[in-house]
Formats: sequence, structure tokens, C-alpha cells
Amino acid sequence: MKTNIWRSIAVYAILALLLWGFWQLLFGSSDIQQIPYDSLKTMIRDGKVQSLELGGTEIAGTLKDGSKFTTLWQVGADPELIPLLEKNTVAYSFPPPPSNWLPIVLTYLVPILLLVGFWFFMVRQSQAGGNQAFSFGKSKARLFLDDRPRVTFNDVAGVEEVKEELEEEIEFLKTPKKFQALGAKIPKGVLLVGPPGCGKTLLARAVAGEASVPFFSVSGSEFVEMFVGVGASRVRDLFGQAKKYSPCIVFIDEIDAVGRLRGAGLGGGHDEREQTLNQLLVEMDGFDPNAGVIIIAATNRPDILDPALLRPGRFDRRVVVDAPDINGREAILRVHARNKPLDNQDDLKIIARRTPGFTGADLENVVNEAALLAARADKKSIGFKDMDEAIDRVIAGPQKKNRVVSDREKEIIAIHETGHALVGRLLPGAEPVHRISIISRGLALGYTIQLASEDRHVRSKQELLNQVAFALGGRAAEQELLDEITTGAQNDFQKSTELARQMVTEWGMSEKIGPLSYANKDEMVFLGRDFTRERIYSEEVAFEIDQEIKKIITACYEAAVQIIRENRDKLRQIADILKEKEVLEGEELEALLTAAVSKLE
Repeated sequence: MKTNIWRSIAVYAILALLLWGFWQLLFGSSDIQQIPYDSLKTMIRDGKVQSLELGGTEIAGTLKDGSKFTTLWQVGADPELIPLLEKNTVAYSFPPPPSNWLPIVLTYLVPILLLVGFWFFMVRQSQAGGNQAFSFGKSKARLFLDDRPRVTFNDVAGVEEVKEELEEEIEFLKTPKKFQALGAKIPKGVLLVGPPGCGKTLLARAVAGEASVPFFSVSGSEFVEMFVGVGASRVRDLFGQAKKYSPCIVFIDEIDAVGRLRGAGLGGGHDEREQTLNQLLVEMDGFDPNAGVIIIAATNRPDILDPALLRPGRFDRRVVVDAPDINGREAILRVHARNKPLDNQDDLKIIARRTPGFTGADLENVVNEAALLAARADKKSIGFKDMDEAIDRVIAGPQKKNRVVSDREKEIIAIHETGHALVGRLLPGAEPVHRISIISRGLALGYTIQLASEDRHVRSKQELLNQVAFALGGRAAEQELLDEITTGAQNDFQKSTELARQMVTEWGMSEKIGPLSYANKDEMVFLGRDFTRERIYSEEVAFEIDQEIKKIITACYEAAVQIIRENRDKLRQIADILKEKEVLEGEELEALLTAAVSKLE
């Protein structure tokens, strides 16, 4: 590669020197002075001129001091010149007329040389760039044959059902006769659906590492270009290559970049993205059942995919890769902690219990942050405190120890967070409170964490009301103990209002609205959510929805205020301790909260 670069530099340098030489030859400047014709005659009379060359339109002369000059004249225009030269003994001569072929040749040669140099430059650039200048329609998919990723299914945990589905796809390709003997057809496509960070791309890499067949990997965004027709051409080229290497697997990551719903854009029905999708639909549905090409695609936006892409015959299987449960989280933590020294492997069970809702990427980040914290403290192994701190860093961000908070603000934050904790602890059926902190993290001045005793997939109305009351406990504590309210409850209001809105419009938990859904999921995905969220109900229903949301928020806030009033002294006591220690957790926090007896029935 370096040899080619130096060779190109040498060629360009030679071309530059040639052009400079031609320019100097044609238009090069010199020290020869041009004088008027009358001045020439005066200089001859004064005896300053040594010799002259009388050309057809120009006189070139040399003075006795050695300097040269030129002047314009016309042969025969001044009959007195020759007698004047002879009278003053000035040597003169008539040079032969110059040939005009060189300027003519150079006039045509220089543009030709420039064109040749430009062509040479373009060819070199296209070769150096993998012929990119002339291969817009070629697929950019990466083919893995012998250099497959080293990731295997042993490196993937928490998604055992998904692994079984993909292992079956690989077995289809390895032993197709086993299934064909029973009349089974190879599935043409598998769509991996799930939130970001749950392991969809990792599963694809594991398939590439496990499969003994060629593996193509491409991103959905690599199909679409600014030139119309390029995406469709790349799709044709990709599937043409796949047929040559059959049996094989083609993985398309983030397929929503090219598979979005048709007819939802502003450019009509014939834009580049839709042409690419049309070609993809044709290629997937045109395969022979025994062609041996399986498509695996991943997306976290299945709601915006075109229905024609999701039907059987294209993506026959739709596999959900969701956030892992407690056992899956423990398995994922053990995978990421393989090569890391831990003080106690049993700590991973507690960490798995402390991280409900965490994805595989979140858990990987937790383990990595814990390793960084241990290394920063010059430890030889990773302890439980490192893992615990890493969880808080992932949830809320690193501690801002240098943020200056006045005593008055610290008191307000302590009362606010203690209000959350007390309401969360004393509500019937609420989750236990794990930690209260008034140390700033990220944008939060303080935080209160509830620790679920188990993974919950279905929540009752009472549990949701408890969540709303828990979110409003901080504002209730401010109002009751400080007789004023602050801006600290902004995020609490957002969470509680959104939860109440879902209860009314999506989950049918309002007696007045009834078991109806007013959530509109059909949005114009190309225009953005705010522009296109169309309301599917009347103004009267909208008013009733607002009233029901306000009713839920008001009832939960009154419940929080009642708990705060009945435990006012205990809340002040816990807030004072929190203000001094800044963090309360574990058995100490549980003992303080248990001592607060609520009279709420």
C-alpha cells in the first residue's frame, strides 16, 4: 500500500515539473527590458548600443554595459535606421524567421497532458478504493468463510429459547435431508425482535461462529444511497452472491432502516428506500424452498416494518429477544465475569436480584464499571461494593462529589427523598426500599431505589397506584414539613402523569372511561411522533380522559400526604440522619422505616 502511495506521488511530481517547464518556455519571465523605439534611436546616437538583431517585428539588442533589451518595430517602416547604425558603428544582423510549430504543438499538448493526468488520477483512486467509483451497485455485505467470529452460543446467556430456535436453523442447513424426509421446508427468514441491548447482534455473531456454512453480514443502512436504484442493485447483488455460496446465512442488522412501511413518506411511492424494500421482498419470496439461504434480521422497531416483509414466506419466524429474568441476569453476569477475579461468586445472585429490567448490555456495563472501580482503588479483585456502586453508576450516572450544595438545599433534598422512601415503605403491597441517597448523580440531586422481590410481568391496578403515590411522596413531604414546594419533583410528575395516562387510555383501569383503548400506535414514522400523533377520540372523551388522569393523581397525592402527616416526626428524624450520612441502605434503613408506624388502613 505504501509503495502505491509513493508511486502516485512520484507521477504527480513529474507531471507538475513538466507543466512548469512548458509554462516557463511559453510565458516565462526574464530580465530583458522592453524600451520604446524612439529611445532606441537616442541610445544609438549616444553610443550606448553595442549590437542589434533586426527581426521581422522585434529588435533585440545588447548595450555596451552588457544589459539586454527589446523594442517593437516593422521591417521597412524606418529607412533611416540602417544608415544610423552604420554611422555610429553599431553591429547589426538579420536572424532567420523563427518556426511557429513549437507554440502550436504546446497549445494542444498541454490540455492533452492534463486530461491524461486526470484520467490516471481517477483510475488510481478507483483502484485504491476497491473500485468504489464504478461499483455503486455492489453489495457491501461482509462474507465470513474461515475467518468467522469466535463468539459461540456458550458466550450467550439469558436467552435459551432463542438459542434453540437459531440452533435449529443451523441444523436445517447442516442436515437438510433429516427435515425434508418429513416434508418440512427450510424457513426462509428469522426476525429477531427486542429492545436495544438484549443481544440480537450478539446472537447473530454466535450463529456465524457456530455455523459451518458461509455467513453474510450487512446493515440495513448500507443498502440505501443518494443515487436512485443503488439500493435495489445492492440487494440483487447480495442475494446473487448468497445463491453462489448456498447453503449460507445472510444477517441484516437494523432492517428497519430499509424495511419501513411503504407509503408513509413525503416523497411518494417511488423513492429510493421503497425501491430497495420492493427488491428485498421479491428476492426473499423468490427463493426455491431448497435453495439453502436463510435470512436472519434484527430490529428494535417491529412496529414500523412493512406488513409484506413480516408475512410467512419471507420471515417465517419472529423471535422475541427480551430483557432477561433473574436467572438469565445471573447467567449473563457469570459470562461477563469469567475472566475477572471476584471476591465472592455468590455476589452475582444478589446483583441479579438488584437489576430488574437490565438488558445484557446493561449487565456487561455493570461488570465493566465494577472492574474499573476496583482497578482505580488498586484492588486485586472485584468486591460487592464495587458491583453495587457500578449499578448506581449505570442507573443514575457517576457521583458528583464536587457539586456544592448548601445546607438548606441538602435539607430539602433529604426531606424529599425520605418522603419517597416512607410512602413507598408504608403503602400496602409496595416494594421494599433498598437505598436513599442525597449524593448527586447525573441530573439527579438525590434518589430512592426500591428493590423488587421478584420479576413482575403483570401488575395490578393497586400496584400501579402505589407507584404513582411513591413518585409523589417527595412533593408531599416538602409541602407538609417545609410549608413550601420546590422544583425537585419535576421528574416525579412526568413519571406519575405518564403512568396514570397509560392506566386510563391503554389498560382500561378507569371506571368512567371503561375497558377501552385510546392509545394510537399507527404513527407516520417518517414524519416524527410529535407531528403525526393523531387523536382518535372526540373532544368530550379527551376532557374525560384528562379528568380521570387528574383524579388518579389527586387520590394518590392525598394518600401520600396522609402517610406523611401521620409519620411527620419520624420523617424528620430519618431526614436528619440522611442529611448527616448522605446514604442510608440495608438493615439500617429498614430499621428506621419499620419504626415508622402508619395508621393508614
